[in-house]
Amino acid sequence: MTQTRVIAALIMAPAAICAILLLPTQWLAVLAALVLLVGLWEWLRLADVDGLPRTILLALNLALMVLLVWASAGSLVLFQLTTLVGVGAWLLFLLWLRFFNFGADPDSPAKVLKLAAATLALVPAWTAMVLVHAGENHGNRWLLTALTIVWAADSGAYFAGRRFGKHKLAPRVSPNKTIEGLVGGLVAGLLAALAFGWIAGVQPVQIGGLVIVAAVTVLASVVGDLFESMLKRHAGAKDSGTIIPGHGGVLDRIDGVLAALPVFALGKEIFGF
Repeated sequence: MTQTRVIAALIMAPAAICAILLLPTQWLAVLAALVLLVGLWEWLRLADVDGLPRTILLALNLALMVLLVWASAGSLVLFQLTTLVGVGAWLLFLLWLRFFNFGADPDSPAKVLKLAAATLALVPAWTAMVLVHAGENHGNRWLLTALTIVWAADSGAYFAGRRFGKHKLAPRVSPNKTIEGLVGGLVAGLLAALAFGWIAGVQPVQIGGLVIVAAVTVLASVVGDLFESMLKRHAGAKDSGTIIPGHGGVLDRIDGVLAALPVFALGKEIFGF
């Protein structure tokens, strides 16, 4: 399984990097929308939505993305507002993690909130990606920096957790995650931020802001990971899907990114790098 995971990662990572660095923003937005909609399809399955309702909800979210593009008319204000809504939504999702049993019953009225949460997680992540990539001063490199922070944090948490992990972070939601893993992920994410931030052109006076944004981005990615774990535990599923060999579903790979991108985009605007 480890070999399969590595091979799949070696295929996906270069493809993602090439798309980020080489594609214009509009085409990257289309590609990202397709990936996110696959993740949405899996999210709806975890929320026990199947058949025609699942297809309708997918179409409505696609229509929302198209509407945002149409209504923007050359301005990114709507994208900025949507990204800000996403940051607020993830603060509420963090509170939801505190009340694990809320929505655990498939017949619970909270099922509707899971459907709303899907849109509030995926659409703002998409608008945040567009904002960062379309930004001046090497926006494509900054998007790569944001994603690398999440990827590095995920890997750092995995290896630090295996080597040093003793204290559970959220045993009810994700028993394998440890506080030591979180620290390892935070260190790896900060190192990635400094390395790729330098490539993106961060100025010396902006390094402090970059470190702050990177730290919060890593913490947000952990919340995204935990929230998806909660959805899977509610659904009694090990993975969100089987589309990626050794990795499960698309949602399993982008859960941390969904929460991290809006936070990074907002932080980038605040600190101006």
